[in-house]
Formats: sequence, structure tokens, C-alpha cells
Amino acid sequence: MKITCALEDFNFSEINSDLDVILFEYTQDKSKGCIGAKILREVYDSKLIPHEKAWDLVSIALSVIAADQAGHRKKSPDGWTRNFELTISVIDSIFWNEQKKLLETLLSFLTTDRWELNFVGGGEYPKLHKDAFYQLEDCVSLLSGGLDSFIGVIDLVEQNYKPYVVTQTVRGDGKNQQDFAKKLGNLAQFMTNHNVKVPFPETPASQRSRSMIFLAYGVLIASSLDMHRQNETVTLYVCENGYISINPPITLARVGSLSTRTTHPVVLNLFQQILDNCGLNILICNPYKFVTKGEMLEQCLDQSILENLAHTTTSCGRYGVYKNTHCGRCVPCLVRRASFFHWKGKDYDQTEYKFDDLSQDNENYARFDDVFSMRIAILNRQELGTSKWIGASLSSNLIPDQDKQKHQDTVERGLLEMQKFIGDLGLV
Repeated sequence: MKITCALEDFNFSEINSDLDVILFEYTQDKSKGCIGAKILREVYDSKLIPHEKAWDLVSIALSVIAADQAGHRKKSPDGWTRNFELTISVIDSIFWNEQKKLLETLLSFLTTDRWELNFVGGGEYPKLHKDAFYQLEDCVSLLSGGLDSFIGVIDLVEQNYKPYVVTQTVRGDGKNQQDFAKKLGNLAQFMTNHNVKVPFPETPASQRSRSMIFLAYGVLIASSLDMHRQNETVTLYVCENGYISINPPITLARVGSLSTRTTHPVVLNLFQQILDNCGLNILICNPYKFVTKGEMLEQCLDQSILENLAHTTTSCGRYGVYKNTHCGRCVPCLVRRASFFHWKGKDYDQTEYKFDDLSQDNENYARFDDVFSMRIAILNRQELGTSKWIGASLSSNLIPDQDKQKHQDTVERGLLEMQKFIGDLGLV
């Protein structure tokens, strides 16, 4: 699929694309897509002064999101792998064309599609507020509304850091995310939504490229800090437990469609290379890459606030489907439930689940695909051993050799948490 993403005044007729997407504006033209219409205002209102390369990176990430929503997997030759030819308008097209092979490798790993990128001029730096200033926080942390990022910000605050938190509102839990930032110390917060609209979008909407835009927002804020202006390194915290970061396919059937790579070390390492090439003094850090979700709960530095608010965080992959309620049976919900079981034992989790009692032997509960697949995974790991069960999830040479065993051990502990939870229900 050939897609061009640019500002509204770009001469789209120069490129014969299947879809034209307007960046940073809405459009009434139903034949075109649009994305990021609110971001210019949010940058202005937040009085930010982002780096030019960081702004280009936002344009690139938005374009990827638009393509991900527009491309239909079922129309591809193998029913899964899509082919994208994506032209993006940026400020510095010469630089980004030098980076396109690295970006294509990152995107291919992240979405399991084939990407061909081309960068053209026409991008514009955002208008700044007359009182814009370099922000005084000492780090940036993504705050997704999920349990892991919530724990990450708690721990940063407890260690006397002053994080600027970045939130992408997509699941109807925006108020919760605002409340988290306030309750953790009235933290500065950048909240936005990409507001993508494309004709005939993929359904259900793809989520595989979501980390690209979330990381780009984080870089946007990190480059706006006074620390960065003074050439000090700014740490961008991307907090997620090590089991989900690797997210090994729990059965062979789930290798493609259901095993996302949002914070996989390969993704973060490739993204770090891009930042380094940009000359941005920003270090991506996942401090929990060797920690399970249950261990994160157990080791959190403020148990009191965690006990009060953990159940109000959001983990579910189908949260919006069930009217902003956790389903209780998708893989993220299962990992969440197992972590609460590890932390406080049975019956402590106060989260409301649509499908609560998974011990019921029917297709909505114990025999639901995710639950049944997880039961099989537990048995397969016991039979094969962890190394063989993980398969190629840790094979990349972009993962340091000294880290591979640590990642494997973390995945094993994460699955053992799941085994205890599932076992208590009598399902293994």
C-alpha cells in the first residue's frame, strides 16, 4: 500500500499514492486520512521547546500509526504481512533518508510487515508559546494508565526524581491517568491522543505500532527539558515487566497475530540507535526488564499508595470493548491477575472483571482461547524446558549475550506466577 503523509498544503498530486494523510490537521475530505490534529495546540499550551529532530520523529511515528490503521492484513498475499511504501514530509529529509534502513528494520520487527520509507521536505516546526521555556523536570516517564507504568512513576518519585509524565489517552481512562499524576505529586503531564482517521480502517484496529508514537511523545518532552538544552543526558523511562517485554508466543499459532513487541529489547535498542544518530542526549531505560509483574508489585517502594490505587489501573487489551471494564481473560488480564495473586494471594485483587471466575468449564471462561492457550503454554514449558519453549524470542543479536539468560529467567518466573494462579483455579 502506497501512502503519503504530509501537512495540508503539501502538493500530494506529485506522488501517486493509494492514500494521502494530513498531518497535524483535521480534514473534511473523506478520501483522505488525518492524524495528530490536537498535538500542535498541546505543544503550544504546554509551553514546550522541542528539538527539531524530536518533532520530525513525531511526524514519522504518526505516519506509521496512520499506515498501520489503513493497511488490511487479510488483503495481503499470506493473510498477514502487509507491504507499505510510506512517504513522509519532514523538516530534515536528507538526514531521515540516511536513517531509513534503520527505521525500516525497527518497523519490520515491531509490526511484522515490510516497510519502504521515503522522506521529503515540507515539514514545519510547531509554533511556540510566547512564554515557552525549557522544562525543569529531571527525567521523563511514560504513564499509560497501566499498572507497570504506574509502579514505575511511584518508584521514581520515592527515589526523589521529578519526572515529567507522558500519557496517551486511548482507552477511556484519561481521567485516571490525570488522577495518578496528581496523587503522585502534582507531576507535570503531557496528555495527547493521535486521533487517527483513515478511510476503511483495519478492524479491529491494529495496536502493533503503538509504542512508536508513545516513545516519540516521550522524546518530544525529553528534548524539551532544560537538562537536555545543557547537553546533559535525559532518561526516558519505559516501565514494563520483563515477561510482557519479551512476550513469547504462548503457542505456535500466536506467533504472528497476538504476540506484540511493544517494549521488546530489540525495539528499544533500535530506537535508541535512532536517538543517538539524531544527536539527542536521551537514554531509554526499562528498569524492570528483568522483573516480573508480580515482583514489581511486591517490590514497589510505596506499598500504601499501590494498595489503594493498583486496582484502578488498566491492563486489558479489550478494555473499551466491555465499556471500560477488564475482560479478565485476555493475556494482559491473565498476567495482571497472576501478579496480584503473587503479591497478595487469592481474593485480594479488587479489579472488576467481565469474566471473573475462569474455573468455569466453558468457551467463555476456562476454554476461552487466551486462557486455554496459557494452560497449554504452562504444560509445554514443563515438558520442553524454558529455553526450547521460548524459541526464537531471544535470538536477535541486538540483545546483548549477557542479558539473554536474565531475560529467559524472567520469562520463566513470569510463567511460574501464571502457573500458580491458573493452578489455584484447578486448570493445570
